[in-house]
Amino acid sequence: MVLLHGFPEFWWAWRNQISPLADAGYHVIVPDLRGYNSSDAPDGVEHYRLDLLVADVLTLANGYGAERFEIVGHDLGALITWWVAVYHSERLAHAVMMDGPHADVWRRQMLKHPTQALRSSYVAAFQIPRVPEAMLGALDFAALRAIMQGSAHSDTFEPGALDHYAEAWRRGSLAAMLNYYRALRHRKKSETPRIRVPSLIVWGSEDCFLERHVMEAGLDLCADGHFIAIDGATHWLHLEQPDRVNFEIVSFFGR
Repeated sequence: MVLLHGFPEFWWAWRNQISPLADAGYHVIVPDLRGYNSSDAPDGVEHYRLDLLVADVLTLANGYGAERFEIVGHDLGALITWWVAVYHSERLAHAVMMDGPHADVWRRQMLKHPTQALRSSYVAAFQIPRVPEAMLGALDFAALRAIMQGSAHSDTFEPGALDHYAEAWRRGSLAAMLNYYRALRHRKKSETPRIRVPSLIVWGSEDCFLERHVMEAGLDLCADGHFIAIDGATHWLHLEQPDRVNFEIVSFFGR
């Protein structure tokens, strides 16, 4: 089972999932995405295209000799998971996308819903060269810490957790982390294939970044899709309600 974290976390995002999922019998792989924490961070937006990020996942699976595998993604990790499910369904047994949209659906829903466009305005701000890196990294990542705390419940991040994240941000590359969003702007419009992999879409009811319709719209692309809203959870549902999240993952994979 491959677990893909989102922005601006790193492998430690899954600290509440690793042991329970391993205890359920899975060989759990939790990589740092490219540019995050200790992973390499190639220069240039072109190195963060979705097809290359998907290739990273497949290369990782190949390295472990996994012809087929389970995949779970959150946030940007979910966006990558959608793409693995779309174009490499033969490699997957199941896919779980948590609080992360299908890239094409996200774009369409922003055009239809001004409130979602407003919630996603940070993506436009991230397109500016160098300025976001300076702002997010200033004063020991004060702005990045504030974004995480402000979008979560008061007790979502345990004492010292954000300092642990800051250590990973120092080791990694803010430019690389932002290049994921910058690369999305250069994607060419194309037909959106149906997803044949059994897929579970999970959304926190208090997510301040994604409205429910964005996640639900992904169901239309799934031949075997399922949707779960977790009441009372924010964007960081894997940290706030880990037992529920772990239960839903294991239950879905064991159908």
